[in-house]
Amino acid sequence: MLTVDFDRLPVGPGNRVLDLGCGGGRHAFEVLRRGADVVAFDMDARELEGVASMFAAMDKAGEVPPEATADTVTGDALDMPFEDGSFDRVIAAEVLEHIPDDMAAMREIFRVLKPGGRAAVTVPSFLPERICWALDEAYHTAPGGHVRIYTLAELSAKLKSTGFTIGPHHHAHGLHAPYWWIKCAVGVGNDDHPLAKAYHELLVWDIMKRPAATRIAEAVLNPLIGKSVVLYVRKPA
Repeated sequence: MLTVDFDRLPVGPGNRVLDLGCGGGRHAFEVLRRGADVVAFDMDARELEGVASMFAAMDKAGEVPPEATADTVTGDALDMPFEDGSFDRVIAAEVLEHIPDDMAAMREIFRVLKPGGRAAVTVPSFLPERICWALDEAYHTAPGGHVRIYTLAELSAKLKSTGFTIGPHHHAHGLHAPYWWIKCAVGVGNDDHPLAKAYHELLVWDIMKRPAATRIAEAVLNPLIGKSVVLYVRKPA
């Protein structure tokens, strides 16, 4: 399930791409399939073990173009172990809302990008996130949880003040917002609630089958209640 639109953030052979706060690696895997060199970066070493295993499985299955490379690096988004201008692209998907000093992380993204490089930054959308916070305090008070709710204007202003040129944006995962509202209403840790389980099964079915009806429904819902907002920015040449 990708949040970033790779038509808006083109990657391919010859590009070096950083997936910052990669988590399970969903965007890193897509970058690798497209033939770019990818670095999956996260502070969770155990999560990165799974990402490295998937990289190896993809290579064994013949899913990796011969020119593409993949690596995993453990570290802190506020002090990344990379030279200035190391990457052509940076993906920061659902990361900044976890970081108290978000502007320090933005400055690091700016630093490691090459002049003219592009980044895709995604955060939870304001309205769906605000409803989750209102429904269940545990949603945002758990260790490692979300520390702020962004408006698009705030996110854009902070990135612009860092030095980025602001580009287009869109919303994603309109079908996912109701799932999180249900989860928060019944208790965010209550995975066994019948309604939460049923909606989760619907989402899994949708991800696997991608029927036309749900694709149309999500396209309609995304601008209204899309769970994530994606902003594309560029470092001036």
